[in-house]
Amino acid sequence: MKKILKVDNPNAYARFVEAPELHPLVSIIHYDEVSPFRHSLNNYGVYGLFIQRQFPNLLSYGMKTMQLNDENASIIAVAPGQLGGLEDNGERISLSGWVLLWSPELLHGTELEHHMDRYQFFSYFYADSLLMTPDDWHCITQLISLMRQELTAHDDSPMLRSILIGYLRLLLEYCNRIYQRQLSQDDPGASDLLKRFHRLLQQYFSEGRQLTQGLPTVAYCASELAYSSRYFGDIIHKATGSTAISYIHTYVINQAKSLLMHGHNVSETSHLLGFNYPHHFTRLFKKVTGLTPSEYLGK
Repeated sequence: MKKILKVDNPNAYARFVEAPELHPLVSIIHYDEVSPFRHSLNNYGVYGLFIQRQFPNLLSYGMKTMQLNDENASIIAVAPGQLGGLEDNGERISLSGWVLLWSPELLHGTELEHHMDRYQFFSYFYADSLLMTPDDWHCITQLISLMRQELTAHDDSPMLRSILIGYLRLLLEYCNRIYQRQLSQDDPGASDLLKRFHRLLQQYFSEGRQLTQGLPTVAYCASELAYSSRYFGDIIHKATGSTAISYIHTYVINQAKSLLMHGHNVSETSHLLGFNYPHHFTRLFKKVTGLTPSEYLGK
């Protein structure tokens, strides 16, 4: 059984590398200040940007191994539901660079929440790092440093979160420019199962199929993607460290959080997502998040 670090919130990783905890929804770690530390194979429940001068060799990323260039500083982007890193083997390593992790909760109710799909470098299908020029490194690390100054100088507040979202949007646009620069070098036909699985879920809900057919099942998704249910489940487990049904449930609950934050009550949200009864929705919400929908809204 692999040793997996559950990064369910940004500070779970900060605690692992013994970095300061600056905010409940955002963690900024300067590797130069906390090295050396142990490897970790991480199961992410957060978004993250790992911005480093050099990465360890043979990092796993879902079903693939990252192809890294030792001559360039680069960025690896991670998203909720993904698995990546190196399993802890007791070795202590020293790295140079920054890590920015943020909870999906930070984005709820913001314009950025609705634009995350455009940042394709978070997807498993893009199994490469974003290679930075010296100018990229300077601009991006300066922004990260300014974000950290905000977190250390000011208590949590709606104004602080608005400022953090502004910095985050700018950082993601810088990353997207790097991604677009590299895109022409990639195989245009490159794809993988997890990318198609995610798109299938997006299509299912955007077409409103849940209203007549209920929640999508593993058997349905496997059939649509031309796999047997068992083989499909094995591949998804290898890619994410979790089951295919857990991936579906996490996707559904992320949609639920957005609906709740936009003013829909529990009953309306339950109906819009295809649940037969609100208490079934509440039970799944608590199973995935540890909170009831009402408790989540009251946080």
